[in-house]
Amino acid sequence: MGIVAWIVLGLIAGAIAKALMPGRDPGGLIVTILIGIVGAFIGGFAANTVTGAGLNGFSLWSILLAIVGAMLLLWVYRLTTRQRASL
Repeated sequence: MGIVAWIVLGLIAGAIAKALMPGRDPGGLIVTILIGIVGAFIGGFAANTVTGAGLNGFSLWSILLAIVGAMLLLWVYRLTTRQRASL
């Protein structure tokens, strides 16, 4: 998949990850979208590393990987901003 496709997939994954993970996000909508885009790259990179094959096109597998990557990154982001806010 090209970089534009990963960005679009990241936008979708960020929105879905935010819907699946209840609670307030410290950064708002823009940060959540950026986290979704980076999470899509992380999910794609992890799958590419594990399987050795690139992901092609919008498939259920690529969408799930992007959502999982976005949820993981959103969770880490919430942990780091919560700890920083409490100091």
